[in-house]
Amino acid sequence: MQNYLFRNIQVVNEGRIKACDVLVKQGRIEKIAPQIGQAPAALEINGENRYLLPGAIDDQVHFREPGLTHKGNIRSEARAAVAGGVTSFMEMPNTKPPALTQDLLEEKYAIASRSSLANYSFFMGTANDNAEEVLKTNEKKKDICGIKIFMGSSTGNMLVDNPLTLDRIFRESEVIIATHCEDERMIRERYAAIKAGKENLEPSDHPLVRDAEACFQSSFTAIQYAKKYNTRLHILHISTARELQLFTNMIPLEQKRITAEACVHHLHFTADDYARLGYKIKCNPAIKSPENKEAIWEALLDDRIDVIATDHAPHLLSEKEGPYEHAHAGLPLVQHSLSLMLHYHALGKISLERIVEKMSHAVATLFQVSDRGYIREGYYADLVVVDPTRPYTVSRDNILYHCGWSPLEGMTMPATITHTFVNGHPVYANGLIDESQYGMRLQFDR
Repeated sequence: MQNYLFRNIQVVNEGRIKACDVLVKQGRIEKIAPQIGQAPAALEINGENRYLLPGAIDDQVHFREPGLTHKGNIRSEARAAVAGGVTSFMEMPNTKPPALTQDLLEEKYAIASRSSLANYSFFMGTANDNAEEVLKTNEKKKDICGIKIFMGSSTGNMLVDNPLTLDRIFRESEVIIATHCEDERMIRERYAAIKAGKENLEPSDHPLVRDAEACFQSSFTAIQYAKKYNTRLHILHISTARELQLFTNMIPLEQKRITAEACVHHLHFTADDYARLGYKIKCNPAIKSPENKEAIWEALLDDRIDVIATDHAPHLLSEKEGPYEHAHAGLPLVQHSLSLMLHYHALGKISLERIVEKMSHAVATLFQVSDRGYIREGYYADLVVVDPTRPYTVSRDNILYHCGWSPLEGMTMPATITHTFVNGHPVYANGLIDESQYGMRLQFDR
């Protein structure tokens, strides 16, 4: 394996930015120092005027394999991920078939082992009738990121609304439970009421169908279960101001039993954007009115929200067309999440140190990921080089998603990700991808 020496690069890590040399040897970070002498076996990289970040860890993606590979697959979406500085991902179970057994879950790991450039982990899926199988995850707590519960509708028998099933899983799970929180009964009632008043629903009706109350009630229910049993709960993609009262910033992340995630699309878009983008930004939970976006930003910066992710969910453009009932929910985002946060850094909204904290450090801490998420000696060399002097524009020519489009097309990003290293291997360098080495299965210190 080739060794690398980054010279005079601005290392963004653990709340500081400091010019350092960083030596990568045999896939791990060997040494970090103001200056490192000659390293004859190492290829030197000039880091002048560039930043070195720990690779982002995205705790919520949908890479669509198996069964939905016309939208995307593990290989294609992992390529997009590393081009965007995401070096590890945690993928959701609502594929076809859904990952509702341990055997089906392991089949996904096998696919990733021979196709994913990024490091990977997969959530175990739940249904109303598979609690026994789900709880076998307790025996694999060091090898699997967690259990996913859809408390709102999803594809393929994955809505969990049986109180007995929910109670048992929250009571007996020894691993983190991640929830999609929307109240299905309330959504159906709101849809029926709106449909009764108009023949055809429009994109702007989506946040009315999936409104703030449906999100709040479901999140509140999940938190009540978690508090009852002191379960480790992580609520995904917070989309409303009201939900934020359910979370705290009064204790350190390491001590939290209930944590929350914000996704980049809820930090960037608002309901005002439906007029311009229509169903391209239809997603669940819905993008809502502007005051929700501002409240989510505030909670992210004051640590009520702990991590930033994407909920990357590619669909063909033909699947995003109306009518309302036909347009699929989900946005392709994993290639552009870090770039989008760098955009908000350029606007003065968030510091580089906070971006790294929310996209790398906190995800690693929250999920107890082994030896990743930080630039530390002995850790895996999952690293991203950013050139802040090179803007670029998102276009069909540089999008790597299998679906071939992005809701951010035409947007100029203020910085370019020039290199991404996964386990010390340069999987992405100046627009070129090297697939000679695949990523690794994530391990967890539990």
